[in-house]
Amino acid sequence: MKIRKVSVIGAGTMGHGIAQACAQAGVEVSLVDVKMEQLEAALAKIENSLAKLQDKGKIGPDDARAALKRIRVSTDALEASQDAELVIEAIPERLDLKIEVLSRISRALPASAIIATNTSSLPVTEIAANTAHPERVIGLHFFNPAPIMELVEVVRALQTSPSTIEESVNFLRELGKQSIIVRDTPGFATTRLGVLLGCEAIRMLEQGVASAEDIDKGMELGYRHPMGPLKLTDLVGLDVRLMILEHLYRELGEAFRPPHLLRQMVRAGFLGRKSGRGFYVYDRGSGGS
Repeated sequence: MKIRKVSVIGAGTMGHGIAQACAQAGVEVSLVDVKMEQLEAALAKIENSLAKLQDKGKIGPDDARAALKRIRVSTDALEASQDAELVIEAIPERLDLKIEVLSRISRALPASAIIATNTSSLPVTEIAANTAHPERVIGLHFFNPAPIMELVEVVRALQTSPSTIEESVNFLRELGKQSIIVRDTPGFATTRLGVLLGCEAIRMLEQGVASAEDIDKGMELGYRHPMGPLKLTDLVGLDVRLMILEHLYRELGEAFRPPHLLRQMVRAGFLGRKSGRGFYVYDRGSGGS
């Protein structure tokens, strides 16, 4: 089955990025959020992203306009998803919330529809267990920014059928993405490795080993990472990283204990780029440092 209609639940950073990636590939997209103003803001960000791609010569003006026209917005998740062949959930990283939303949507979908969660660490098997057709549930962990980043981590729940994996991988290929398939374990593969590196970088900063700039420069120049671990934590959000670390600490143990500095910064409201301050200070108008 070639997937041509997708519903994306959640219009935040990941949600609107996923919607754009789908629309650019010729897929009709319903983008859903609880408030129309959030959806309007998401559309503006997508339009701005497409304009930047035009400026770089990566997409033509006709293709950009066509992609934008393929996205419709709605505050009604059930109505927007009823004819979807694939539903991608990209709401906040809370297991109870994901279960509540996807359980309700799953009962309004045909058995052939695939339900995907964009979680970076939460148990896909538990989410699947609370849906009408658990064999059609999968994890599709996109990376930020979703229209540009090439990798999607495909997470196989205990119940996920082989056909669901095959259809999902084929769909990602249509989006121009590459995929890795991982078993549903805490943190999967990429989050488990990524947050551990970020966690150690924060501990090093806390202990005065080096400055944030030099820790990041060491990984960027010495290991060819495109972005240092502290810059990346600012991009992801310190509150998001803390929530993931707390989950992995409970599941996997001491290596993932959140650093005290990270807890302090979150309490202070220093959440990274989105708040204007994290390990670096940002101009909130431009998003630059």
